Amino acid sequence: RSNLALSAFFRDTYGPTGAFNAQPFEGGRSWAGARPEMRVIGYDSRGIAAHMGLLRRFIKVGAVDLLVGELGLWGVRADLEGLGLSHSMFTMYPELKRLGVPFGFGTVRYALHRHVERLCRGGIATVLPGVLVRSTQAEVYPDLETTRLEDPLVVVFPIACSMDEWPSGTLIDRNGPEL
Repeated sequence: RSNLALSAFFRDTYGPTGAFNAQPFEGGRSWAGARPEMRVIGYDSRGIAAHMGLLRRFIKVGAVDLLVGELGLWGVRADLEGLGLSHSMFTMYPELKRLGVPFGFGTVRYALHRHVERLCRGGIATVLPGVLVRSTQAEVYPDLETTRLEDPLVVVFPIACSMDEWPSGTLIDRNGPEL
């Protein structure tokens, strides 16, 4: 399938949350910040139905460097909302186990709090409140800061380690742009 179809999917999925959110996907681009290492794409008779990206990277949690499988570019076509986020994660979970990462990690907007809470009910993930996340900007411009500090919902999926082994800290440094 083409990058053009994925680009259109992301513009349609993220556009309703603000034109700025759809902007990175102009011109056929199918990623917003860092390029995913792996993608899970769900299709149906209407085309792309859902998407989730994965990138292995080291993040810094407090003073600890930690390997994670960062999950991002979560998207579900509007007519399928309510079915996608947790199903996408269950599809990605075996791959995270195969990769041997200690944790899956992702950030989401507060507007998705209800969806994330539903996902966490079964114990597959934990939402960490009060954690700031620093990322480099995906595009660097001379008149803008090269990093940004956000206060998203941080979601952690214990994979090869338990949540008790997640380092303490109120700042996560992504060491790169968000996925």
